Amino acid sequence: MQVVFHLGAPCTDDDRLIKSLLKNREALAKDGVAVPTPALYREVIKDTLRALDGAPAPAEMSRTILDAARVPDGTERVIFSDPRMVCINRLVVIGAQIWPMIERVSRGLRNLFPTAEVEFQFAMRDPATLIPTLFKGSRFRDFAEFTEDMQPYALAWSEMIARLRSATPDCPVTVWCNEDTPLIWGEIMREMAGCDALRRLKGEFDLIEELMDPAGFRRMQGYLAESPPENEVLTRRILAAFLDKYALDDALEEELDAPGWSEEMLEDMTASYEEDVDAIAHIPGVSLITP
Repeated sequence: MQVVFHLGAPCTDDDRLIKSLLKNREALAKDGVAVPTPALYREVIKDTLRALDGAPAPAEMSRTILDAARVPDGTERVIFSDPRMVCINRLVVIGAQIWPMIERVSRGLRNLFPTAEVEFQFAMRDPATLIPTLFKGSRFRDFAEFTEDMQPYALAWSEMIARLRSATPDCPVTVWCNEDTPLIWGEIMREMAGCDALRRLKGEFDLIEELMDPAGFRRMQGYLAESPPENEVLTRRILAAFLDKYALDDALEEELDAPGWSEEMLEDMTASYEEDVDAIAHIPGVSLITP
């Protein structure tokens, strides 16, 4: 069996990815792919991780998780998704690290299914917007207090991924940038479900629909129906063209509150993030989905 753990990250798709995949649950089940309802397994996985404390799960315990998630016998691939599977939002960034506890958690998750092929998938986000968004959803009222123990200039997703790969070297990792998701939503869904690259899935335009004028979105759907693209590259070009023409005013802009952080600081952090993403593309065992 193949087991996919979608780890989020926090403040990326806000569970929209798993909701889009759930629209295809019956069709994917015919191909041996299970997309369980998150409410069935999230607490079960957390409780089991605490109980095992990193030790490999006995076969009956692995089966208990699958039973709780109502995964049918004979399933070949199962997708578990939880943006807080690694930690709560307040602990996503500590000091100079993203997910400081990723080694312990990833080994624990891998050991939930010792005989399965396990892989990790998640979105990355520019720390210049990630940290203010984490603050916005926290109980803190003072941004300086929230970021007191953080070193935003030192944060690098590549550093975290290197620790993840070292902790679970037999588990492939697939990542993408949250900023790119409107153009690659369908590809992310297919990668997670293990589908053929040309397979059409319900919900693969859910994200871009939120950003476009309804009339423009309908025109895009009509164009795609009349002239189906032959590959992902052409699909992305079509999406980009329609988004450029029909994007809702301010849909691609997000107001973030980061008092004390200058525009220059934010720009430097974004530039470092973009350089970091380029480096991630060359990490062995890591697949980077790009537009």
